[in-house]
Amino acid sequence: MKLIYGVKDKPKAGQLVLFALQQLLAILAATITVPMVVNSTTGSDMSISAALFGAGAGTLVYLLFTKFKSPVFLGSSFAFIGSMCAAFAGGISASLGYLGLIIGAIFAGLVYVVIAVAVKFAGVKWIDKLMPAAVIGPTVALIGLSLASSAVQNAVGVDLSDAGTYVMNTNSVLCLICALITFAVTVVCSVYGKKMLKMIPFIIGILSGYVVAAIFTGFSYLPGAEEMRIIDFTVFQSMEWVPDFTFIEAFVDADYVAEGSTIGAYIGTIAVAYIPVAFVVFAEHLADHKNISSIIETDLLADPGLSRTLLGDGVGSMVGAIFGGCPNTTYGESVGCVAISGNASVRTILLTAVLAMVSAFIAPFVTFLSSIPNCVMGGVCIALYGFIAVSGLKMVQKVDLNDNGNLFTVSAVLVPGVGGLALTFGKITITAIACALILGILTNALVNIGKKKKGVADGEAICESAPDSESEEPVPVDQSAAAESEKICAETQNAPQEEKNE
Repeated sequence: MKLIYGVKDKPKAGQLVLFALQQLLAILAATITVPMVVNSTTGSDMSISAALFGAGAGTLVYLLFTKFKSPVFLGSSFAFIGSMCAAFAGGISASLGYLGLIIGAIFAGLVYVVIAVAVKFAGVKWIDKLMPAAVIGPTVALIGLSLASSAVQNAVGVDLSDAGTYVMNTNSVLCLICALITFAVTVVCSVYGKKMLKMIPFIIGILSGYVVAAIFTGFSYLPGAEEMRIIDFTVFQSMEWVPDFTFIEAFVDADYVAEGSTIGAYIGTIAVAYIPVAFVVFAEHLADHKNISSIIETDLLADPGLSRTLLGDGVGSMVGAIFGGCPNTTYGESVGCVAISGNASVRTILLTAVLAMVSAFIAPFVTFLSSIPNCVMGGVCIALYGFIAVSGLKMVQKVDLNDNGNLFTVSAVLVPGVGGLALTFGKITITAIACALILGILTNALVNIGKKKKGVADGEAICESAPDSESEEPVPVDQSAAAESEKICAETQNAPQEEKNE
């Protein structure tokens, strides 16, 4: 899709506010879901508002490190949910648990810092060799496809983990109607809309779905119509006016002296829970930046550079966790929003970060955002996640799949990834995407072993068979093949003598 606004462009003030609100809506559900999942799993009381504030603060750090050249928002990372749950495990006090969230994020961030320093000295050319389009393209596609079940599950409001065993009831049917209306309005605005309407399809779609859901919910208060209730308006009765920041909770009523004998072992547990996951998220960091690079047609791994994106992501995670407890990561929802709206202006991301931080203190606004039903967000995410998957498939288009080596490489990524090949070792889980990426890298290395030597040998054979004088009768050949032969021959003649003699 052709961009309407480039990275450095300046949308008008009114447009900028709408663009930022659209980005905020796109990333909201996932950002606040992480602390909600941890709370439900561990019985903790992480603040949703604080997580939103932390995401905004982490994004500001990321933008600073990337010199305002990468238009992507950082939100709460799902990959660290297990690690965050480990911070509250073992019967430790709530204060120590919050401190564990901060320490864990620092461990994860330091992994990024170390890798960034290594990249600074080694450069990034090795990444293209290690992860060419045949590897990174299907990996990006997997990021979108792996989220597909989440979008559908939200759309119907039913747990689809046991496929074929669930029964659609009145509530799930109405949820699906809301999701489809949201999706349809988003599509119509994006495809047929004019001017501003075309650039904010998510806002129009979400508001349309919310209105329909509110109408159904209104009827649910009639006797016997409880299943029509889609929006939980009771959340407005317990609005959170001031975020409970993690760094405050970590030191309120804390008595670490009494827990001194266990703190050492606890920190070790946190390190084991967070550090390996950081390496997994690093792989997704590469895929996300390859994806956004293809959308804005600028290689972010070269400018501002992978070392800067890693530092921004790593330090941004630390800052995000200090405020909200959640390590941050680049968001596919944000990338999808850029792709669909055609707006890559980094000023939009900057304002989105500011809005996230300010809105954390505006209880009615945050409560309204959190009241948007999952089915409405599911309708939007069908488009968002689909665009991520298609972006990866567009990268695969550039790959020569007539080459068996490339065919095996792409297959090695797609099948394990779609099949859900995730490996768990104790408290550490290597996600399906990470496993697929690793297998793709290994397969790519396997099919390319000896290719350079083979190319040299073939080149020498071509040169030996070429006419050695103009008096010889020329043999008709395919012009493209002849050009390729001349190229190989020239490369062979210029190759170091000791390499040719191997």
